[in-house]
Amino acid sequence: MRTCVCVAAVWSAMVCWAADPILLWPNGAPGEREPVGAEKDTTTAKDGLIAGRRVIRLGNVTKPEVTLYRPSKEKDTGAAIVVFPGGGYNILAMDLEGTEVCEWLQSIGVTGVLLKYRVPAGPGPQKWAAPLQDAQRAVGVVRYRAAELGIDRKRIGVLGFSAGGHLAAVLSTNFEGRTYPLVDDADKVSCRPDFALLIYPAYLVVKDDGDKVSPELKITDDTPRSFLVQAEDDGVRVENSLGYYAALKQAKVPVEMHLYPEGGHGYGLRRTEKTVTTWPDRAEAWLRFVGVMSKDQQ
Repeated sequence: MRTCVCVAAVWSAMVCWAADPILLWPNGAPGEREPVGAEKDTTTAKDGLIAGRRVIRLGNVTKPEVTLYRPSKEKDTGAAIVVFPGGGYNILAMDLEGTEVCEWLQSIGVTGVLLKYRVPAGPGPQKWAAPLQDAQRAVGVVRYRAAELGIDRKRIGVLGFSAGGHLAAVLSTNFEGRTYPLVDDADKVSCRPDFALLIYPAYLVVKDDGDKVSPELKITDDTPRSFLVQAEDDGVRVENSLGYYAALKQAKVPVEMHLYPEGGHGYGLRRTEKTVTTWPDRAEAWLRFVGVMSKDQQ
């Protein structure tokens, strides 16, 4: 069973059992443009399978939403992770890198918060601009409502895949101020993630500039501790993780990185014979090691 927060015109304080998502911007997303078409799964018969199964490639998202996946009371650690699916800022791999991930988090006692952010990217060079607004809003809302949701406001992290990994990194380095006009009190609390997991992240370095860290990633010693996963044969280039890792180390930010010899890109957490698909085991161990999943911290 999934849990979520009931809302009407404004955010409600009541928690209910339901599968309905929560509209992130009750009065419309900032700078919302005309819909580019109906929101739909864009996957076709020509698209490849992952671990023998199809992938939902959700396109034309203009109304961002969050959905909470609460663990059972017996397992609940009080921690929460906001999940950012990937898709090149064009679509969202909603099951492979979204719902399936939140269900895994549920199983280990963490509340998964699935963010459906705006895609495809709008005009302009900063294709992450609107998604960053959605990410800042999502983390702020979860932290603002933490007490009523039974979540520790000091143990709210982010987990992103591919472009979603880039989004997690952008949020981790751009949290000092909102990039949109404040909507309500939820936008007055910190949107800084307490930790970040980046799985086969993209866009973290600029290939044509000697693989320097992308300029939007303003890494300081206040950047959240991070966990990185990538395969050496990833077509998106393993240099993304290597460059970000080195920059975090330079800033003295705690970071753990796992590199695998093969596995490619876009595997989510679907298990295959590739050892890279055991990354959830390493991630869970890391979460326990850094104290994220300790009930004693509540």
